[in-house]
Amino acid sequence: MLYVALTNFANGNLDAVLAMMQSGQTILGLGDGGAHYGMICDAGYPSFLLSHWTRDRTGQRVSVPEAIRQLCREPAAAVGLSDRGVLAPGMKADLNVIDYDRLHALKPVVVEDLPASGKRLMQGAEGYVATVVSGEIVRRNDAATGKLPGKLVRGAQAAPVRMP
Repeated sequence: MLYVALTNFANGNLDAVLAMMQSGQTILGLGDGGAHYGMICDAGYPSFLLSHWTRDRTGQRVSVPEAIRQLCREPAAAVGLSDRGVLAPGMKADLNVIDYDRLHALKPVVVEDLPASGKRLMQGAEGYVATVVSGEIVRRNDAATGKLPGKLVRGAQAAPVRMP
C-alpha cells in the first residue's frame, strides 16, 4: 500500500491547496463513501476548512462566504441537488449554527465499532452550537440530540457545473 500523506504539503505549507481552492476547477468533497475508513479520516475537513482557511491561517486566507459556497453550493450543484446549498425560500435549509471563535476539528481517534471488531477512524469537532436537518435540531452544543430526520437521497441528476 502506498500512502502519500504530505503530497499537498510539498513546500512545507498548504499553498498548493489554496491554489486548487481558488482555481475554479475544484469542487470540495469526499467521494469514497467510507471505503477507506480504516486508513484515513477526512470527516473533519469542513471544520478545518472554516477554522484554518478563514480564521487561523497565516498569510492569504479564504473569506467565510467563499468557504461556505465551496462547502455547500458547489458540491450540491455538482451532484444535481438543486434544492440545496443555498439558504433561500423554497430550498432545503439544513444548516449549522457555529460559534466561530470556538470552531476546530478534533484529533482523529480509532474506534472499534464495526462487525468482527473492525476498527475505523473517527473525527469530531467543537464549536457547533446547533445542526438543523429538515427543521429539527439533530446536534446541540457538539452533542447528538437523538433526532434523525434525514433521508437517503437517490436519483439526483448532476447538472453542468458552472465555475466562476
